Amino acid sequence: MSWPDHRSVFYALGTFLSGIAVVMLLPALADYAAGHSNWTGFIAGTAISGGAGGAMILAFRTNRKPVIGRREGFLLTSLTWIVMCAFAALPFALSDAGLSYTDAFFEAMSGLTTTGSTVMTGLDTQSHGILLWRAMLQWMGGIGIIVLAVMMLPFLGVGGMQLFRTEFSEKVDKIRARAVDVTWEIFSIYAVLTVICAVLLTLAGMPLFDAVCHGMTTVATAGFSTKDASIGYYQEPMIQWIVTVFMFIGGLAIMLLARLVWHGDWRSLLRDEQVHWYAITMGSVIVLVTLWQFGVNDRDFESALRSSAFNVVSILTTTGFATEDYSGWGTLPLTLFMILLFVGGCTGSTAGGMKMFRFCILGSFAKWQIRSLVHRNRVLLPTYNRTPVTEEIIRSVIGFVVLYIFTFVILGLAIAAFEIDILTAYSAAAQALGNVGPGLGPIIGPAGNYASLPEGVKWLLAFGMMIGRLELLTVMVVFTPTFWRG
Repeated sequence: MSWPDHRSVFYALGTFLSGIAVVMLLPALADYAAGHSNWTGFIAGTAISGGAGGAMILAFRTNRKPVIGRREGFLLTSLTWIVMCAFAALPFALSDAGLSYTDAFFEAMSGLTTTGSTVMTGLDTQSHGILLWRAMLQWMGGIGIIVLAVMMLPFLGVGGMQLFRTEFSEKVDKIRARAVDVTWEIFSIYAVLTVICAVLLTLAGMPLFDAVCHGMTTVATAGFSTKDASIGYYQEPMIQWIVTVFMFIGGLAIMLLARLVWHGDWRSLLRDEQVHWYAITMGSVIVLVTLWQFGVNDRDFESALRSSAFNVVSILTTTGFATEDYSGWGTLPLTLFMILLFVGGCTGSTAGGMKMFRFCILGSFAKWQIRSLVHRNRVLLPTYNRTPVTEEIIRSVIGFVVLYIFTFVILGLAIAAFEIDILTAYSAAAQALGNVGPGLGPIIGPAGNYASLPEGVKWLLAFGMMIGRLELLTVMVVFTPTFWRG
């Protein structure tokens, strides 16, 4: 039996914990400067996280270079989100936010997975440190999942993402060198977009602190706000349009944006099939909902277009911001929104859901199946971006989608077992797996939150957020006997 190299895994975890301990000092400083007592909770969180991280580094360091292979990658990826959330929850539990550890863990998991579901109320009166910490968790989670999607998941063969392996050389040394370059390109684009978004929101009339927090959570397609009413608190139409545009950009594959900015390769962005279908799907639903709002709900056209565009983009990109309670818009919009909970943005973006890339592969496979029935003697292959798709990718995509639907059904049943109504149970399951944020209905819809749900449901949803964020297979493979047998 060959076990994963646990020393390398826990050494890396210790490094991550030490890093998050340092980051906690920023919101501590914000609260200390404002004279708010919550800074002590952040300092305590820093001490505990830093102590645990330092102890792990000392306990598991070796003279040889740490080895993170395929199995170590699966284990480290899963443990990182669990351990980081466990310690990131400490400031919420140790501050005057009044959260139990269950609620604090839920909030931290929702932050780091860029889900945006919240159990917190009274955000308008929370300290700047708490609000900044929520935004920072989502910003860090956003860049973390992008790097994971582009750098690691293709090599782990998760859900068809092997296609993105073509970004790298086959030689290990070159892979490492290229990985550093790609990571820097991704991070720089992500950071610059955040700054631009925050500056534009400030110019549009949003207070500077709120603009910084919303800049981080918008580009991360994450959804935490500094106000209970979310973006609906700000009545300036320009603010809503700015957030809409940057949510759309956040749902694009950031590797394609990096190619455009750093290498002038605009063709990759404009010719990518998932970008085409991402824009087509979004545009089609916006038109339908706008016409419904204008014709059925008797809204003026500008208001109908703005509210429809904002909320459709928010759900499709799994951001989770809201400008109003769309639960009362009618049956057609709610049905479309329920469908969008499963779709998500582009692969290699901060968006959740099944991802548009997988729907492109499934569509190409279905088209191939139909053509094969008509032209039995012709050699036809499914394609993506006019390139033949291998059987391995098709198989892994179909496997992912089947597992996603099966997990959705089981998670919904488990939530319903707590005497939760069916709309709340299954929209909660869909939003958790898709990392969307708000569900449907009066309890967890855009006008509600998750505070009133039983503790058991919150733990189920936290688990759902994690496995949804990590592409299901990454986590579930760790629970198989084959993984531990090598």
